Formats: sequence, structure tokens, C-alpha cells
Amino acid sequence: MKKLMFCVVWAMGVQSAFGSPLDSLENALKTATGDKKVKIMNELFRTYINSDPVKAIGYTHEALMLATAIGDKKGMAASHNNLGVAYRNQGALDVALENYLKSLALYTEIQNGEGIATAKNNIANIYSMKKDYGQALKYFEESNNGFVALGNQERIIGSMNNLGNLHSDLQLYDQALNYYSEAWKLSEKAGAQFADPLSNIGNLYYREGNYQRAVEYYLRAMEIVKKQNNRISELALLANIGEVYTRAGQSAEAQRYLNQAFAIATDLQASFNIPQILKSMATNYAKQGKMKEAYETLVKFNEAQERVYGEESTRKIAQMHVALELQEKEKEIDALQLSDQVKTLQIRNTQIVITASILGIVALVAFANLFLMGKRLRNIK
Repeated sequence: MKKLMFCVVWAMGVQSAFGSPLDSLENALKTATGDKKVKIMNELFRTYINSDPVKAIGYTHEALMLATAIGDKKGMAASHNNLGVAYRNQGALDVALENYLKSLALYTEIQNGEGIATAKNNIANIYSMKKDYGQALKYFEESNNGFVALGNQERIIGSMNNLGNLHSDLQLYDQALNYYSEAWKLSEKAGAQFADPLSNIGNLYYREGNYQRAVEYYLRAMEIVKKQNNRISELALLANIGEVYTRAGQSAEAQRYLNQAFAIATDLQASFNIPQILKSMATNYAKQGKMKEAYETLVKFNEAQERVYGEESTRKIAQMHVALELQEKEKEIDALQLSDQVKTLQIRNTQIVITASILGIVALVAFANLFLMGKRLRNIK
């Protein structure tokens, strides 16, 4: 069952400067230069990511190249985060994590609190998908604390939804429901409805076998995502409804929803969603006694599953995590070496002072001896 997750698309406040309509952004891009152009292209990424991901990736790639060329670290961090979102949607989890880690490093370097919390939230999502719940909980909690400190209600709602997902994965369903319910209440209070908590409450009803209630919540969430033209979330909900009808033995309805989900997933190149859809299709065929179709679909499911969750992807993520730890150790070593260099310099300075003092005393004694010797020689004469 696919959970909807809050994955932050970072656009660096362009909406307030240029407005949200697509035409306004496209027109502003024609004359923009420098970091302003970077911001607009990252905002265009956010505009297209759920409807035309290929075009969205093109914009943020261009934004990254320009930001790198002009040394705009904030724009670079935003671009890497956006690329992480795009690759995560396509199921390329190792590439997504690589971009999120780069984004976190850049935001940390420029001490951007909201960017740090954003990147940590998205890193936690990847670890959760890879079922590394220890790392996921660590990053989710750090992210949530960051958003709370900033007082960002929208981000707090999203991070609470993700904490609900994590507790659901750990089979702590009561705690998960509390997180989802609180996220939805905050969403209504803020006047900006989020579909994710509703969809995830539907997942809890699905686990309990209450399929009617599950579909009710999925359809409520569907109304919201369609208004937002959020096709990624729409396909996840379609897949969930198709799976519910499969379990309920309503084969025709199940196939209808699953076909719609698969078409959108293919169109958006959303590889991460495809394994669930194929698995539900195979089960639905089997329940109808269509064993040939069920077997062929199951083979496709295994291939899709390996592409997303394969050992190679897991190995690359482990390597990146180790590399990150090594970078931190190198920073500590550099700091210690710098401290040692300062101490060494201080010792050398002290040695120079002592040596100079000794030489001064020796010179003074020698001068005194010469003076006395000269006096004696004058007396002899």
C-alpha cells in the first residue's frame, strides 16, 4: 500500500517575488539574470514536477549549472534538492539521496536553517523507503525540530505526516493515527488542505480490513490532489484504490483504477510506483483465474522491484553514507591539525622569545665584560 509522503520541493521564495502563475514565471525568465534567474528556474521546476517531470528536471538542471557558474550556493542547494525530488519520484533512490546530501552540505555551509530542515526531511524519506528506520527516525526528528524552531506550519504538517508514516511502518498504528490526525487538523486550521494525511489514514483503515472507510479517505484525498494538478499523488491514490478493490474481490473496478494508475506512472516515468501497481494487477488476474496474465505481470513486477530496491542501489547508498561520515571526520581532523599548528606556532614563538632573551642576556654580559676589560687595560696603562 503506497503511503503519500511529504517531500519538500525547495524554490527559495520565488513565489512572493514573481507570483505563482506559469505565464508570469515564463515571462520573468526571459529578462532575468544571475541568482534571480536561478530562483525562477527552480520555481518552474516546482510548477512542472507533478505534471511534466522531464521539463521540470530540465529547468532545475539549468538552474544548477548557472548557480555553479556564478557561485550561488543557495541556488545550488535548491537545485540539488529539487533533483533529489525528481529522481525519488522516478525510483532512482541512490541518485536522489546523493543530491539531498549535497543539498544538506551546501545549506549547512551557508547556515540556512529552513534548507537544512528541508534536506533532512527528504533524506529521511529515502531511508524510510529503504527500510533503514533508525536513520529515517533520526533525520525526521531533526527535520521536525528545525521546522518547529522556525515556526513553519506548512513544513510542520508535512513532517508530522512523515513521522506518522514511519510509525506505521513500525506497526505502531495508534501513534501513526495521532500524527496523521494532528497533521490534518493543522492543515485545516492553516487553510491549506494537504491530501497526504487523509490518504495515510485511509491506509490504516486498509490494514484493518475496513475497505469502505479506506476508499472514502482516498477519494477525499483525490479531490484535493486533482484541484492541485498533482499527478504523482493522483497515481498513488489510484493505485491504492485499485489494490483495495483487488482485496475486496471487485475485479472490474480494481482493473479500471490500476490501468489508470499504470498509465500515469508510465507517462510521468514514476518508476517507484510501478512495482505496487504490477503486484496488484497480478493478484487481480489470479483472483479471476487468469493465471497466464498473472504470471507475466508478476515477472514484470519482479523486474521493476529490482530496479528500485536492488542490491546495487542499497550498496551505493551505504557508500554515500560512509563517504559523508568520512567527510565529517576529515573536517574534525583538519580542525585538530589547525589547532595543533596554532599550538606549534605558539610554542615556536615562545621559543623565539626565550632564545632572543638568552641572546640578549649573553650580549649584555659580553658587553659588560668588554667594558670591564677595557677599563682594566686603561688602568694598567
